[in-house]
Amino acid sequence: MRNTLHPLQRLLIIFIGGMALFIFALVLLIVSFQINYSGRIYPGVSVGRIDLSGRTTAEAALTLATHYNYPHNGQLLFKDRDQLWSASPVEVGVMFDPVMNAHQAYSLGRTGSISDRLGDQFQTWYHGFSLPIRMTFDQRIARHYLETVATQVDIPTIEASLYVEGLDVVVQPGQIGRRVDIPTTIMAIEAVTQSMIDGEIALVVDEDPPVIMDVNEQAQVAREIISAPLIVNFPGGGEGDPGPWSFAREDLAGMLVIERVTTPEGAEYKVGLSNERLRRFLNEIAPDLQKNAENARFIFNDDTHQLDLIQPAAYGQFVDIETTIQKINSQVMAGEHTVSLDMEYSSPQVSDDATAEALGITELVNSHTTYYYGSSSSRRQNIATAAAQFHGLLIPPGETFSMASVLGDISLDTGYAEAWIIFGDRTIKGVGGGVCQVSTTLFRTVFFGGFPIVERYPHAYRVYYYEQTYGGGHDAKWAGLDATVYVPLVDFKFKNDTDYWLLMETYVGGSYLTWKFYSTSDGRSVDWSTTGLTDKQDPPEPRYEENAELDEGEIKQVDWPVEGAVVTVNRDVWRDGQIIDEDNFQTYYIPWRAVCEYGPGTDGMPPGDPNPDNPCRPD
Repeated sequence: MRNTLHPLQRLLIIFIGGMALFIFALVLLIVSFQINYSGRIYPGVSVGRIDLSGRTTAEAALTLATHYNYPHNGQLLFKDRDQLWSASPVEVGVMFDPVMNAHQAYSLGRTGSISDRLGDQFQTWYHGFSLPIRMTFDQRIARHYLETVATQVDIPTIEASLYVEGLDVVVQPGQIGRRVDIPTTIMAIEAVTQSMIDGEIALVVDEDPPVIMDVNEQAQVAREIISAPLIVNFPGGGEGDPGPWSFAREDLAGMLVIERVTTPEGAEYKVGLSNERLRRFLNEIAPDLQKNAENARFIFNDDTHQLDLIQPAAYGQFVDIETTIQKINSQVMAGEHTVSLDMEYSSPQVSDDATAEALGITELVNSHTTYYYGSSSSRRQNIATAAAQFHGLLIPPGETFSMASVLGDISLDTGYAEAWIIFGDRTIKGVGGGVCQVSTTLFRTVFFGGFPIVERYPHAYRVYYYEQTYGGGHDAKWAGLDATVYVPLVDFKFKNDTDYWLLMETYVGGSYLTWKFYSTSDGRSVDWSTTGLTDKQDPPEPRYEENAELDEGEIKQVDWPVEGAVVTVNRDVWRDGQIIDEDNFQTYYIPWRAVCEYGPGTDGMPPGDPNPDNPCRPD
């Protein structure tokens, strides 16, 4: 039979048959390749520079272990400044696992899809393939090693400081803190050891500088401050001026303050003397240095109607404490050890050349006299001493005048003597007895002058001195018109409510005190009335007290009986036909008992039935 196939058909059949034979041969080759490398690493596979072709994983692990002993034989040098620490890689947690690397080589060409596997197998056979050496790194071991090293590197941050011991200024220099940055250093270890080479690793160290590093400049200031005594002078420092005041070096050392302060650049120490200690010192001396400005004092010349100067004006002065504190600190820090107080000065309102016309003083506007016949010499002395404080004194228009502010200190040092005073429920000897004669006289001058009375206190019981009349008689109409002062607790105050200055003059006679007001009358006048003594109460029974300082048989009366009463005084102040002020002064005088003292063993004392007319005599 003839072959009827077309030539192209014959070619196609030959091609298909050839392809089938090729595929069969290829499959046979692949199968043979797989069988041949079953359990063995494919050809061309290496780990690092070691060819592991055809080896089992066990053989490959043994080969790798033989060639790669870097963790044990390698050397790492850790450096910080001039310090070195040497360690093998394994000591810092770097290890080589040959079994893991062998399994990695064996897995090449055996993972993924069939096409991926065949592709990897062909690649390794045809081109070869080198796997990187895989090291293990236990960071816990590295951290432990670095923590040990850090004990030799880490130092704390220390702020510079200075302090005083006795007269020595001690300086503690600052220190820059250093601390090993362990996490960052571990990263450096890992980078070096992955290449399996020896190497030097610089420790990563964080530095923390102190805010204050150097205090030598401040220490020098402190040494200068306490290098010599400090002298504080009164300005001018002339003979008779107060001071000087001296602070020894030991005192200055105790006053030295070293204070940390914040600055734009950070912080620094400020050295100086204690403001509190300086303020305490200045507060102690300031009262003795303070002087209030004092107006010139005058008397009114009734003939010329001009003012005659009797005491020149005086400038006021006081210590400016805060400015002086700043001045002292500023100068001692500059090396000065002699400093003057900073004083402030004030001018008086009325100078020596003031005129009656300028002050509005043209006439006598009121005058009043009280009497004190029978007063002791010490009481008379106190009256004269107190009254003199007010002679020639000027009160500005609109000012409320305080009697206590002018009296000031009532003591033996200021010219007063001991005389009878009311203290609690007793009449006793005390410095300044009789000053109330002065306050009572001023009160009545103000009362009858029609000036507003701001503050007034009556006596606890009736004092007959304040009811005396010319010649030594008594008139009860003056009851309720007394005033007491007890500096600084009890005061008498009134207001000059006119448009003119008020000049006061005081004149002391043998048994009288006259107080005069000079100004310009605004036409005011006074009407007054009194209820007289009402609700009278008999004195309590006498009190008898033994006094060990008295001799046997000696009897001394120290208080006298006075009946109690109530009195009300009314005042109307008129001007231009109208009442411009109404006052009501109600006084409650308590009944006052007699008090008798006697020496121990005195017969008949205390008496069983006292004599009402003479309670301090025995029956």
